[in-house]
Amino acid sequence: MVNILAVVVASVVSMVLGMLWYGPFFGKQWMSLMKLTKLDMEKSKKKGMTTTYILAFLTTFIMSIVLGYLIELTNMLSTFGGVVVGSLVWLGFLATTLAGSVLWENKPWALYFLNAGHYLLTLVVMGAILGAWN
Repeated sequence: MVNILAVVVASVVSMVLGMLWYGPFFGKQWMSLMKLTKLDMEKSKKKGMTTTYILAFLTTFIMSIVLGYLIELTNMLSTFGGVVVGSLVWLGFLATTLAGSVLWENKPWALYFLNAGHYLLTLVVMGAILGAWN
């Protein structure tokens, strides 16, 4: 059974990584690639971000639970094992699926690499936490 405390910690860490990634680290690049202005961002903030953050946490929590189960199912119960499973999940599911934004939505490759990099970091760190916790 997946350790719920490990799932919560992995989810919180993932949210912090996301805030840093799309904030001070790559926020300006992301806004530019998405063709968003500061005014667009202000409008979003005025609408209220509480629901958005709650839903984002919920999706991250689900990702963490599933990753935890995959780590257990594969018996990769160590920090390294979790990193391996997280990396493979990224490569097999996220890296490939995110490419659709370039192929079908005409988004730039730079945006793909920015988003894919975020998910790689997230899944590797989540995997490390979940693998180590067991």
